[in-house]
Amino acid sequence: MTTPRLAAAPLTSGQRWRRRGSKAAPYSFIAPFFVLFAAFGLFPLIYTGYVSLHRVRLQNPDAMSWVGFDNYTTLLQDEFFWNSLKNTFTIGVISTVPQLCLALGLAHILNYKLRGRTFFRVAMLMPYATSVAAATLVFAGLFGRDYGMLNWFLGLFGVDPIDWFNEKWPSQIAISSIVTWRWTGYNALIYLAAMQAIPHDRYESAMLDGANRWHQFRHVTLPGLRPTIIFTIIVSTIGALQIFGEPLLLQGGTTGMNGGASRQYQTTGLYMYQSGWQYFSLGKAAAIAWLLFLLILIVIGINAVIARYRMKSAAAASSSAKETR
Repeated sequence: MTTPRLAAAPLTSGQRWRRRGSKAAPYSFIAPFFVLFAAFGLFPLIYTGYVSLHRVRLQNPDAMSWVGFDNYTTLLQDEFFWNSLKNTFTIGVISTVPQLCLALGLAHILNYKLRGRTFFRVAMLMPYATSVAAATLVFAGLFGRDYGMLNWFLGLFGVDPIDWFNEKWPSQIAISSIVTWRWTGYNALIYLAAMQAIPHDRYESAMLDGANRWHQFRHVTLPGLRPTIIFTIIVSTIGALQIFGEPLLLQGGTTGMNGGASRQYQTTGLYMYQSGWQYFSLGKAAAIAWLLFLLILIVIGINAVIARYRMKSAAAASSSAKETR
């Protein structure tokens, strides 16, 4: 015999408001982020795409004339645009690869019990905290052709002075060195935090198997850092595609905006700035911004596919190793 259920007492108006408030509270906490993102992220992105389909002059931004995809087709036939993409790619490669390799090595050293570890970790962030303008001005003095310290040092070994500003590869190496100096410590601390999250018993097991420190780094540290390495590669790639301040300030003025006397280090970000604020073509600048945005999405997609393939391969290798045991 089942006992009849008692009817629930009706909720008062105050209880109903409290229940609705408890349900709405999480949304109210995250609402400011979405409001700010819509105002300063989503709306500018959509509006830039709208502007890219029009012919707009900086002197009169309200006067727009519809041109469709003409700005995009013009860019795809523009040699300066392709030159900026090539420069962006080369500067990105010669700054990102050494930067991440150095960061990984420094993080591995700092992961050991050293004296003054806190000091070294704080010192790692000092370049990142330095402004782009200050760092570029200092490096511009170091790379000076006639009175730069680097050419003076190379001259001690009989090397002729290098024109770091007006030659293609030296100028790109100079810019890449600024980027590497500023971001190596930041990535090193990210790697260090990920290394300290790796369980210590894995290293103990490797030591019992007779693995030295190099083998521990290869077979324990690197596999444990794989997600972090993928993250830093993606973030560094996005930053390399958006590089702007260092080439602009290296020589300054119109020369810096042109990316050198022969545009030998003009990046896509510089070309976008020049199109909008020197040539007053906002429609073309907006089209460059959207092409750069699409390029970033493609790069992120490629990195995601490669990362997923590597993780599947690693999982398959580990499962096969367990089966052989």
